[in-house]
Amino acid sequence: MSETDPDLQEIRRRKMEALQQSALRRAPNTPVHVTDGSFAEFVRAHGTVVVDCWAPWCGPCRSMAPIIDELAAKWAGKVTFGKLNTDENPRVAQEFGIMSIPTLLIFRGGQFVDQVVGLPPKAQLVQMLAPLAA
Repeated sequence: MSETDPDLQEIRRRKMEALQQSALRRAPNTPVHVTDGSFAEFVRAHGTVVVDCWAPWCGPCRSMAPIIDELAAKWAGKVTFGKLNTDENPRVAQEFGIMSIPTLLIFRGGQFVDQVVGLPPKAQLVQMLAPLAA
């Protein structure tokens, strides 16, 4: 079998999809990479979800990333964090009317409840999100 064998490619595709679905269901202690295709399942699979909508060229997004990583580790099992690259996944950004990044989308029980736009100071961001982990 060669690397270009269609059967082998399909097996690899199904295996990757299964691994991604598994990652979406567990309560990770690091942010989960979310796409337009996995977004709805990710939000439904966890009780409280914060999705960091970002882009690689965005300076404030890069500043927010270590804060999100820290909170994902600190609040693992209470809040599940996801990261959605808006350049690669425009459908979710359009659906939620995201006009500025970073934007955090907040969900409870699969329902959208709030958003945070921009990069507030770390202490303020933690104070805003802390009730989610209570």
